[in-house]
Amino acid sequence: MWKPTIAAALAALILSPAHAANWISEDGFVVHQTGPASFEVPWRGRSAVRDFWCAAGSYVRYELNLPGTTRVYRTSAVPRRSGQAMRFSLSPANAQPTGLAVIGSPKGLRAAHAVTFCDR
Repeated sequence: MWKPTIAAALAALILSPAHAANWISEDGFVVHQTGPASFEVPWRGRSAVRDFWCAAGSYVRYELNLPGTTRVYRTSAVPRRSGQAMRFSLSPANAQPTGLAVIGSPKGLRAAHAVTFCDR
């Protein structure tokens, strides 16, 4: 069931005019595309895990224009050391725990759920 979503995500990443450029979230977090279905959010001082997820979800929803049901997976090790970026993917390969207290699936969040971390 996730294969059509990944195919759509890959197409959006590849066909996006800004696919090689950086994207900046409303909260000022930069998102770097690192592969056809992967990206990272660099550390920006006093960043909580939820801040990285907010930027990742916003990137998937508003830059890639993918549905809120698109699953986003953290691929960087937990816990993230201070000063390190957090890496994400639209593929479950190499998925790590989210680093959040989440009921249900321990790996990956829907983009719409990640965007809720922007609301504070």
